[in-house]
Amino acid sequence: MIPTKLPARAVIREVGLRDGLQSIATVLPTGRKREWIAAAHAAGQREIEVGSFVPARLLPQLADTAELVAYAKTLPQLFVSVLVPNLRGAENAIAAEADLMIVPLSASHAHSLANLRRTPDEVVAEVAKMRAARDAAGSRTLIEGGVGTAFGCTLQGEVKPAEVLRLMQALLDAGADRVSLADTVGYADPAQVRRLFEQAVHIAGERFWCGHFHDTRGLGLANVYAALEVGVARFDACLAGIGGCPHAPGASGNVSTEDLAYMLGSMGIATGLDIGALLALRKRVAGWLAGETLHGTLWRAGLPKTFAPQPLPAAA
Repeated sequence: MIPTKLPARAVIREVGLRDGLQSIATVLPTGRKREWIAAAHAAGQREIEVGSFVPARLLPQLADTAELVAYAKTLPQLFVSVLVPNLRGAENAIAAEADLMIVPLSASHAHSLANLRRTPDEVVAEVAKMRAARDAAGSRTLIEGGVGTAFGCTLQGEVKPAEVLRLMQALLDAGADRVSLADTVGYADPAQVRRLFEQAVHIAGERFWCGHFHDTRGLGLANVYAALEVGVARFDACLAGIGGCPHAPGASGNVSTEDLAYMLGSMGIATGLDIGALLALRKRVAGWLAGETLHGTLWRAGLPKTFAPQPLPAAA
């Protein structure tokens, strides 16, 4: 049953420092990344994905992830996440004491082989190993299994919803603490999102954690709204709408953090974010990434005079 009321509060997890930077040529200096994290935190963001534990030769843009985790952990009430593609990455995340490690699993067999050189079920088996390593270390780092290409793939084409849900359940069975769904290539429409997310929430309950949408075809915010309708209240977003996937042709343009914060706030959904501060940060980041393609619309038009941000509920 779709809730009749939208959530009073939503969380935006900033993923620009990983999903955004991995998709562009510029290698942002560590000092600038620290400035980005500090400014995002000052703007009210309390969940930030700071990088990924992958070999530096593959993604030099993310080679300083351990240092960024250490810095981010010094900021009060900041929940720090990283992406890990395999057991070695998970071991690094555990050693760094990240709060959450996100394991990407592609429901598209073709994309899974291109991105991770493993089949989807082999990724599930790797998650079981990660869970065993986490538990053996006595670590508190949570494991999130992120099912990508949930609505189709530029390499494979159709991805059946039943396969997406099967893999999501397999991740939970393998020991993932949380699961999420991603429209990696921007194929989804709101009707598809509503149907699949409603089934996913029915299966995973409170362990369904996040929606990740790309605005490749202009439907990113509409798809967020469809997920809100079934009770999902946490979303990934990238400042300035940067991001994509190196192994998924055409997977450009994540939902813009500042545009999403504005939409939610204008609908009366509290995020705790200072949108003016986000726009100021966007301007700084745009200067650091001169020559790169940025996205979003709020930065052009500005906040309307009628906009009144919603305070966080007292229980938050």
